[in-house]
Amino acid sequence: MNTLSALISLLALDRLPRTGWALAGINDPETIAGHVLSTAHLVLALAPQVEPALDVDRALALAVIHDSPEAWTGDLPKHAALLLQPGAKRRLEAQVADVLLSGLSKIARARHEEYSRGESRESSFVRLCDKLQLGVQLLVYRRAGHEGLDDFLETIRGLNSSAFAPAAQFHAELLSALEGCE
Repeated sequence: MNTLSALISLLALDRLPRTGWALAGINDPETIAGHVLSTAHLVLALAPQVEPALDVDRALALAVIHDSPEAWTGDLPKHAALLLQPGAKRRLEAQVADVLLSGLSKIARARHEEYSRGESRESSFVRLCDKLQLGVQLLVYRRAGHEGLDDFLETIRGLNSSAFAPAAQFHAELLSALEGCE
């Protein structure tokens, strides 16, 4: 795949909704691209505060690339993903990344693989920010009066953010704001 084809394919992220929100009855839900950008903003806000220091630029690259395969696969709902054979979703996304991200660069593919494996501190941090961003969006929806989003709240309550102090502080602040909406 060439660069132009890859960039055109990735534009789908601007239009594809986050399926979980749509299934929860949110009209005009956040798009995958909106989620990716908001996750990158959260990484940029919190990563510089982490000790020992994270490679912030690498973490940003991980955030930008983490949901790229969804341009072809869509945002598979959590309940559907649970019905797949173990590792099937990861294998599918890896196959898509091999083709789709090859049009961007080797580093794009490497960053997606790093995120998928979740073994580096940066990838663990970005994975946490991915979930925290869900909480930020949940707060926006709850403040707008949307109800019936308890599964999302339970996800945020169940996060373990203790590995990164700035994220843990943000997590506590977010939970407090979410509890204030009940």
